[in-house]
Parts: sequence; structure tokens; C-alpha cells
Amino acid sequence: MSDNNAAPVKVFLSGRIDSGNASQTEQSINEQLAGKGSIPVVIDATDLAYISSAGLRVLLRIKKSYPQLRITGVNSEVYEILEMTGFTEIMDVEKAYRVVSVEGCEVIGEGFNGKVYRIDKDNVVKTYKNADALSEIQHERKVAKLALILGVPTAISYDVVRVGDSYGSVFELLNSRSFSKILANEPDKFDWCVEEYVKMLKKIHSITVPKGELPSIKEKTLKSVLRMKDSLPDGLGDKLVKMIEDIPESDHMIHGDYHTKNIVLAGDEVLVIDMDTLSVGHPIFDLIHMYNAYVGYSEYDPEIVLGFQGYTAKISRKFWHDSLKAYLETDNEEKIADVDKKVRCLSYAGLIDWQTRHPDTDEQKTHDTIELWKTRLIDILREIDTLDFEIDNSASSDLSELNIDATTDNLEKVIDFVNSRLEAVECSPKDCMQLDIAVEEIFVNIANYAYAPEIGKAGVRVEVSDNPVTVTITFTDKGVPYDPLKKADPDITLSAEEREIGGLGIFLTKKVIDDISYEYKDGRNILTLKKELH
Repeated sequence: MSDNNAAPVKVFLSGRIDSGNASQTEQSINEQLAGKGSIPVVIDATDLAYISSAGLRVLLRIKKSYPQLRITGVNSEVYEILEMTGFTEIMDVEKAYRVVSVEGCEVIGEGFNGKVYRIDKDNVVKTYKNADALSEIQHERKVAKLALILGVPTAISYDVVRVGDSYGSVFELLNSRSFSKILANEPDKFDWCVEEYVKMLKKIHSITVPKGELPSIKEKTLKSVLRMKDSLPDGLGDKLVKMIEDIPESDHMIHGDYHTKNIVLAGDEVLVIDMDTLSVGHPIFDLIHMYNAYVGYSEYDPEIVLGFQGYTAKISRKFWHDSLKAYLETDNEEKIADVDKKVRCLSYAGLIDWQTRHPDTDEQKTHDTIELWKTRLIDILREIDTLDFEIDNSASSDLSELNIDATTDNLEKVIDFVNSRLEAVECSPKDCMQLDIAVEEIFVNIANYAYAPEIGKAGVRVEVSDNPVTVTITFTDKGVPYDPLKKADPDITLSAEEREIGGLGIFLTKKVIDDISYEYKDGRNILTLKKELH
């Protein structure tokens, strides 16, 4: 009988397993497992240098007897053999990871789940407090890749390593400095930090995420509020839940932990890091975590922000106000205060739930902090009836879309725009050239015929999806309805004298693109190109 909760039995393999010693190895393993029933088995292959087909047959028989078999510490050569023969598909195989020491390394960041160390001038390692952090690392690498494909400048881990009893992700961040360090040490760059910080936030919020790729942050927030709502008087907890439920759904990207320690200047490029909290939702959910980082967590004890961010509460409070002002694009202090109040409403609710589940060793401090947040939350809940607000993250800040006058003079700008997106996914020269051909043919066609003799706008949207990496380019215009796909392809077997002039543009586009489609909808011509990158 299987016992899923039983502690696994560890078996160690070393040296070579080949036809000469496979039977003895199998006998030794069976002796170690005799009488233990169908329990989890971990084979530690750290010292295994070689395995032949005879050894593979041993593993297969062990797997049949012990379905919960897991093999760990496999070196790259043995892993390649297991992968080639399909063993990595039928059993849990974990590669060996190189060991990195962070002793004496500079701590450049610390969060609830781990720390980031600089291990040399070019590289940092993000360590995790959770000893079994591989799933967290895999998730972060996956969503960071998605973010990069969608246009967010970020660093992707290029290696997974062992750090002490846990794991770490290694990133190349050449001569990088967090915005927290810049604010702490270079006060003259305060306004620059605000500008770049908000610019990046608007980029993130302008990105539409393909359905199902990221979770909804609204659901997570709602769960937190449901845990603490009964601590509020006069039905205010139910009112808060209803206001959260009424926040409009959105498929736009949310970072989920956006503060100055997670924005870095690497060389002359601004990057976002710590991507494991990526989700989708209304922008208020990012503003909540911003408020928490700059004010909320340290509202009872202002010294907390100095320990967390590395700069004073005075700088922190001003950075929050100026960033919100820049984000809302207004000098109207009444509007800023209104949005600030809505943000604080959700901030206090989340902080109460978090502090309740993670009490300070000082019980009195925990009590007083929660009471402060609760008092302020109750006051706000009696003043407001909605958490929604309008924000203009328009296409002008959308990295995925360009709206431009449909003239041939703008062709170069369109090509540059498309190529800037292709560079982010390391598009091959051949694929880039073919896409440039298609983009030129379609845009010039719009420029020459959609609005003639007038000039109108054309939209060019570039989206990149994963597995496999596929580029989708959508052209829109409000010109004369015209489906270029209805035109018959030219007969290329005819002689030069017999051929008609024209018609080659769309024909050539069809040849270099995997799929092309057209529709006329809501007064717009919509032509879509798709190409899988190689």
C-alpha cells in the first residue's frame, strides 16, 4: 500500500553503471528498499559519472516497483542520456546545480522571500528562503520571459544554482544600481527617478496580456480582504468586499511589487526585476503595493522604511506623492488626494491581514500598528463608495502599438518600430527581413490607397506569443473598405510581356508570412499577419 506522506528513502549511486555491474547495482538497491512497501524513493546521482542501457533498465524496473521514484543531482552528461532516451518524461529527474557561495557578498536587496547578492561586478544571485524553491524559480523565469516578449525590459535568469540549503537564480546585471540606492546617495536625481519610474510603470500597465498567461491580482486581493473583513464594524467589511468586486476586470499587466528596489539602472538602461508577482488587473492593485513600500508598512514606525528602502521616510513620502502625481498626469491636488484615499483603503485592508498572519515579536507593537491601520481604514470606508478611477495609459505609451499618419514618408518609422519589438525576442536576420518586406508592402498600400487623396491614421500593433514564438502584426485604418486578399495571385509562369503590372506586393507578403487575414469591423480595415520565428 502506498503512503504518500512517508519520508522518502534515499539511495546513492556512484561511479559507472554498465553491463558489468548493473545486476549487482540493482540487487543492492532492492536490498535497501526491501520490506519498506511502495514508498517514495530518491536516487541521489550526484556521484554517478556514467550509465549505459543496462543501467537504464535497472532504473526502469525500480520505477515500476516504486512509482514515486525521483532522481536528483544528475550531471549534464548523464542527464543528456536520460533525456535522449525519454526517461525525463516518465520520471522526475533533477539536474545537478553548481554551488555558489554568498559569504562576504554585498546584499543589494532583501524581500520577504529572500535576498539578492552581488557575486561579482557583472552578476547577482537571487536567493530564496524556501528550501524547495525550484517551482518558484521556474515560475519567475517563465513570467519574466513572457514580460520580455511583451515589451518589458527585464533581466532573465540564465542559471539556477545551489546556495546553502536552498536555490538561487543568477542574473547578469552589469554595474547595476537600484533606484533605492540612487535616491539614497544621489539626491539631485530625485526628479529623474520619479520620471523614469513612472514611465516604466505606464509601459507595464499599457501591455495587454494574452488570456490565461497571468493570474488575476483582483482575486488574490479579495481573498486577503475576506480574511479580515469581520474585524470591521457596521457592515463596513461587506461594503469593502462589494467595492473590490465592482473594480473593472482588466487584462493589462500588473507588476505586483513595484518599488524602487525592484527598478535598476544597468549601464544606461532601466530594467524591472523581481517578476514573480506579475499578474493582470486594474492599476490600483500596483499602486497599493507602491503605497505599502513607501508609506504603509512604516506608517506606525517611520524608521522601517529606512531599513527597507535605504532612504528616509521624508524622501519616501515625497516619492510616493510625486510618483502618483506624475502617474495621474495632473497638478490637481484634489484628484491626487482622491486616488490616494482609494489606494490607502485597499492598502490598510491588506496590511491588517498580513500583520495578523505575521505578528511582530513585540505583541504591543503588532496591536498598535493594526489599530492604526484599522482606524484609518474605517474613516475612509465611511467617505467613499467606489475604488475605481480613470487613468490614461493610452497607446502613446503602449510599446505594442504605433498610431501614425499613413504616408510613405513614415515607412521608415514603422519599420523601426516593428524591428525594435523583434530585437527583444532575438529575431533571426532572415525572419526580420521577411517581416520587413511584409510590413513595407502592407503599410505602403494603406498610405497610397486607404484615404487618397487625403491623409488619415494607420495603426500598427506588434504582439509576440510564446510556444512557439510567433509574431502577430495587425494593421488598422479607417479608410475605404478594401480586402486585398480577394485579388487573385499573379500567374508567375507567364512571360514578362504577358504579365499584368501590379499584384506582386500581397503575393510576396503571402510567401514570407505564415498566415494573413482581413476583416472590416467597426468602420476599420483590419489586416493581420502572423509568422512563427525560427
